[in-house]
Amino acid sequence: MKYDPQSKQVSLLLNNLSFANGIALSKGNDYILIAETNNCRILRYWLETSKAGTLEVFVDLLGFPDNIKRSPRGGFWVGIYSRRDKLVQWILSYPWIGRTLLKLPLDITKVYSYLAKLKGSSGLAIRLSDEGDVLEIVESGTKGRSISDVEERDGVLWVGSIETPFAGKYHILGAQG
Repeated sequence: MKYDPQSKQVSLLLNNLSFANGIALSKGNDYILIAETNNCRILRYWLETSKAGTLEVFVDLLGFPDNIKRSPRGGFWVGIYSRRDKLVQWILSYPWIGRTLLKLPLDITKVYSYLAKLKGSSGLAIRLSDEGDVLEIVESGTKGRSISDVEERDGVLWVGSIETPFAGKYHILGAQG
């Protein structure tokens, strides 16, 4: 959505996104990136240039993105909650299954989190270039530990998870600061 402070009107820019879960503005303010969790991808919506108003796939990911932030070293950090799983991909390919599951008296994210722990998967932090290329990958190192938020400051990568009451701290090799 777009809010115009002069007219005090809100207009719809995009719809039918599949669990949009985080946005980041480019350094030049010419586009925003949108983490689309259910489709395991990052979308780019152009704000400026001749492409203004167009949407494109920035990158397809190997897992479910949960937040995106700009890196002070360039590019963007994406928290990957967990890797793609064939069962979850199958469920997501049939929207009626998802709608039915949402009507059940259970927390789907907790169920998926539990399944991820049983399978031993771990979350990832991925730094992408301004063109969508993978520059770095940091794995949580702990089986069943998701990554939902990543923030880089002064050569340190702060990693958060909805499953833990604390943040992880990783020193980035070769980073200035």
